[in-house]
Amino acid sequence: MIKINKFLFSVAVICSTIVLFIYSTKEPIKNTGDFYQIKALKIPNNLNFAGEKIPLHKSDIRERIDKELLINTYWQSNALLLIKRANKYFPIIEPILEKYSIPNDFKYLAVIESGLENVTSAAGAKGFWQLMPHTAKERGLEVNSNVDERYHIEKATEAACSYLLHSKDLFGTWTLAAAAYNAGNRGISRNLEKQQVENYYDLLLSTETQRYLPRIIAIKEILSHANYYGFTYENEDLYILEESTKIKVDTAISNIALFAKKMNCNYKELKLHNPWLRENKLNNKSQKNYILKIPK
Repeated sequence: MIKINKFLFSVAVICSTIVLFIYSTKEPIKNTGDFYQIKALKIPNNLNFAGEKIPLHKSDIRERIDKELLINTYWQSNALLLIKRANKYFPIIEPILEKYSIPNDFKYLAVIESGLENVTSAAGAKGFWQLMPHTAKERGLEVNSNVDERYHIEKATEAACSYLLHSKDLFGTWTLAAAAYNAGNRGISRNLEKQQVENYYDLLLSTETQRYLPRIIAIKEILSHANYYGFTYENEDLYILEESTKIKVDTAISNIALFAKKMNCNYKELKLHNPWLRENKLNNKSQKNYILKIPK
């Protein structure tokens, strides 16, 4: 009886060993589809912003770039929306940057500021370029409850260009000019003096400003090489700007809804084309010349 029990025990041990061996050689069970993979990304060695090389030999800079590439590549829905909107709005932004001799890379600054939407921040910054009221007014924009030209993409882009040119004159590099767009000229000046360094990549700044340039660089890389980062789409999937005609208005408009009807469109259409009109009227007490876009 003892011999039989020993034999059965030996058989059980052998069977258990075989089962364990079989399971250990099988592919681990995945909690996703068979073809779904999250790959570590290879960081291109030739990354630059506005022609200024990124010091990827510095480990903290390399890690910060890697972080933003990973976040923005695998936040797929957001990245694809940015690709679609870029097709619609970059043709407006690019010629204005060129007009003011500002590197084309600064269009990606607008992308990270607002996602190319007329959004409002908790601090009160508004529009594609997230301009604060005093900054906008200093750059010649009209900002009040009736008209807010921070929502005027062309005029807001020109105001942003004015700010960036001033920052470039102050700091000497486009990288610091971009950082100053986030932290302010005074903030960058104060930190450069305090820390006794001369460039953005040697500065220790707030978390938001530390991420600022890496985010721009990551978005530039992904949007410039969308297919390489796994984004597949047809041209017909991209957003396009609806055609419009421009008319000059130098008088008040007492009712924009009625005015829109006279222009063969409706209130919503007129407001979508002219988001800087904030009310159902245009006061225009000074008889200023405004250019309205009328949808075709």
